[in-house]
Amino acid sequence: MTSLPEGCDDSASAAERRPLTCARCGTRAEDPQPTWTCSMENGTRHYLCDNCSRENLRAIEGRLDPTWW
Repeated sequence: MTSLPEGCDDSASAAERRPLTCARCGTRAEDPQPTWTCSMENGTRHYLCDNCSRENLRAIEGRLDPTWW
């Protein structure tokens, strides 16, 4: 099991939550989606919906630090 990256946790209160938007296709979700991917790039959170995550898995893995492997 892996942990969420720093800054990608689900600890925000309901008042602070904004709808999630997929950075690739623009799909929106009101509630947290356990199948979505969260990444931190240049200090900014980026979310990918489950479909885009599946379609781009190799590219996502290619950006992992070598120490991950």
